[in-house]
Amino acid sequence: MTNAENQPARTPPDREADAELAARAAAGDQRAFETIMRRNNQLLFRTARSILKNDEEAEDAVQEAYLHAYRALGSFRADARLSTWLVRIAANEALGRLRRRGADVIPLDTVTDAAAAHTETFMDQDPNGQPEHVAERAEVRKLIEARIDMLPDAFGTVFVLRAVQEFTVEETAAALSIPEATVRTRFFRARGLMREGLSRDLDLAYEEVFAFGGERCDRIVARVMARLDEGRNGSRPRCER
Repeated sequence: MTNAENQPARTPPDREADAELAARAAAGDQRAFETIMRRNNQLLFRTARSILKNDEEAEDAVQEAYLHAYRALGSFRADARLSTWLVRIAANEALGRLRRRGADVIPLDTVTDAAAAHTETFMDQDPNGQPEHVAERAEVRKLIEARIDMLPDAFGTVFVLRAVQEFTVEETAAALSIPEATVRTRFFRARGLMREGLSRDLDLAYEEVFAFGGERCDRIVARVMARLDEGRNGSRPRCER
């Protein structure tokens, strides 16, 4: 056996950084927690938005998710990505909001896709009055967002994480607590539905789906930090885009 084989497996650098940030934030380092938020704001907003289908409510859900995460930081372990752990919290918060308002919620960990029987009629729906030509990227983005909103509930969040956020199958399965085979099946079917209704050009607009500007990022951070009732000093880390 070689010396290399005797060496313990190394933790990936990004997970080392996650673990360090989480430990610092759990110990009361406000800047560490703010850095965590700014790195993950867009990801969590897009996740919550894919479930709630409303910008303002998604913002509120993300803020609550961060408060839950802050109180549970001591339980975070570096064997998972911090972003995956946060997505799970944000998704649960968004789903909880749907349940509290009496919506018919299909749990993300449900293996059987209850909405599958309705997929054949999905592309007959047109959110923008059957426009024959889409000239602007902004218009394409709106069409994509509307089409994602019309995906069966079990498919929408998987599609956003895989296609928009470029999560791997493994990361998506871990974040949503569903089997990898279920992730593959749902993503394959959702992607097929999207392609039927939109052209190949929709790839150009993926990065702008559920647009997340600096102002929204700053607003979420400011509200969470205010609710934690902690003083904030010094320069602010910038949001990732």
